[in-house]
Amino acid sequence: MSGSSTSARLAGIAALLLATSASAAPNAVELAQTGDDPAWSITEDLTTEIGPRPAGSDREAAARRWAVDRLKAMGFANVREEAYQMPVWQRGEEEAWLTAPFLPQKLTVVGLGNSGATGPKGLEAEVAYFDGYDALVAAPDGAVKGKIVFVDNQMKAAQDGSGYGYFGRGRFMGPSVAAKKGALAIVIRSIGTDSHRIAHAGVTNFDDGVTPIPAAAISGPDADQFVRQWQRRPGALRLKLLLTPRRLEQQTSGNVIAEVPGSDPAASPVIAACHLDSWDQGTGAIDDAAGCGIITAAARHVMAAGQPRRTIRILWAGAEEVGGFGGKAYFDAHGKERHAAALESDFGADRVWRVDFKLPDSAKPLTERIAAALAPLGITPGRTPASGGTDIGALTAAGTPIVDLQQDGTRYFDIHHTPDDTLDKVDPAQLRQNVVAWTATLAILANSSDSELP
Repeated sequence: MSGSSTSARLAGIAALLLATSASAAPNAVELAQTGDDPAWSITEDLTTEIGPRPAGSDREAAARRWAVDRLKAMGFANVREEAYQMPVWQRGEEEAWLTAPFLPQKLTVVGLGNSGATGPKGLEAEVAYFDGYDALVAAPDGAVKGKIVFVDNQMKAAQDGSGYGYFGRGRFMGPSVAAKKGALAIVIRSIGTDSHRIAHAGVTNFDDGVTPIPAAAISGPDADQFVRQWQRRPGALRLKLLLTPRRLEQQTSGNVIAEVPGSDPAASPVIAACHLDSWDQGTGAIDDAAGCGIITAAARHVMAAGQPRRTIRILWAGAEEVGGFGGKAYFDAHGKERHAAALESDFGADRVWRVDFKLPDSAKPLTERIAAALAPLGITPGRTPASGGTDIGALTAAGTPIVDLQQDGTRYFDIHHTPDDTLDKVDPAQLRQNVVAWTATLAILANSSDSELP
């Protein structure tokens, strides 16, 4: 099916879905039919004009200024930046080589956020191999002390991305465990599902009182090479690693907020969130420029259809990638306010296939309306409660009702945190399907009654 016919079909579906909300009006459909595609425009322009947006950097600050200007130009109200302070980690030189027992081979490597430094000359040591995070945890300190730990992680693709939490432990917690056992450094197989020779970045965290050690990820093919050499000469591998990151004192980051004002000032708002920062290897297209495009386009369509009862508050959070600082800062500033519901788009740009709810029992008619509106798009209710995401994590923990529009993550971890996170990986048709699903859901939530949502 051609792009134009796909767009026309989705516009027709949008008309049907928008008709389910109390605020539906023809001008929302007309907006879609004009060829105006704000989700694609935001994704394209942000990645083209700003590019990568590391947390706490000048580039992230430029992105916030860009976002304020764009959201004002789109007609949103109360557009502002809410700044906060955070510690910043800066990448330096990054190289790695297998030096023994065979001829030296250079590896494709990327430092993990919060990694310690090797010093300008690097370090070289014997490798301690572990086939997974649990094996590292179980190892006696003597098996690790004075060595460079290697943790293998064979993550597999899944539509719901469910392997990320399990295999990601090697990145999230592995470096701290290795440091406490006396390791000099740690290298992991990238937490990803691709077979390309590109390494996946990401943050790690060290427990309080633990001195950070150098920590890095290597590409899947390099990890395969690592394992083959280990199998030929167990215990004989040596690795040289060079990482020269810097830690800065408190720097400025911030959230960008905009609103579609509701007709009832007493009604609590609906929060739609994404994150503005990205890792530095690609241009942050699927993670998470597309998410910001999706939520903003949907809010604009609802706004164009007529004023909703509840305010829709858009949150473009900062510094998500390095610890969710933006979501925490939003909660610090607004956590005492009542929120009707919160949603987040931060799993790429492929089609929504499932909807999950964590709403009060009083919202059962609301969930039924949303499910009926999404059914024509092939989206069905899941059987597990919604869990939200990092940018709304503090709201979720405080008991805010949550709706998850679950995207197809089959290829997400091929691209996630890599140099391949670029605009060409975004499918415009699937991006539009997200916008239609979000438009319908936001319109229904924003017109819900007090008897359905707090």
